[in-house]
Amino acid sequence: MNYWLMKSEPSVYSIWDLQREGQTLWDGVRNYQARNYLKAMQPGDRAFFYHSNAEPPGIAGLMEILETHVVDPSQFDPASPYYDPKSTPADPRWYTVRVQFLAAFERVIPLAKLRATFTPEELEVVRRGTRLSVIPVAAEVAERLLSLANLSS
Repeated sequence: MNYWLMKSEPSVYSIWDLQREGQTLWDGVRNYQARNYLKAMQPGDRAFFYHSNAEPPGIAGLMEILETHVVDPSQFDPASPYYDPKSTPADPRWYTVRVQFLAAFERVIPLAKLRATFTPEELEVVRRGTRLSVIPVAAEVAERLLSLANLSS
């Protein structure tokens, strides 16, 4: 099992939205490196749900990757903010995953706590200026994050 960190603005989609819905398609990723990370995911992998552009920003919960290599349908919708006119159903550019809710943390692990606990080499999200919305997380770092959240794998 691999671990990941996936960012979303809670005003757009939050851990509580995922908790209510149970599962969702993680659409709208429009960065090639983040897309490549999505393509590297496998069913059963775990992802930390990170609330970005929030007060405070931080890790709010945990989800499981259910389905991988899903063509992102938002790339074909001209009404979508994620529309890509260069992408076609015959040759899609953007892929995503389906995720399932596992846990909402009792308290968000704030970015300030993450910065005090991890180096940028250990956890990319603590690096100033990091904007990537999908980031791999090493297993030993994931274990420490789960401990901070009072969970165990």
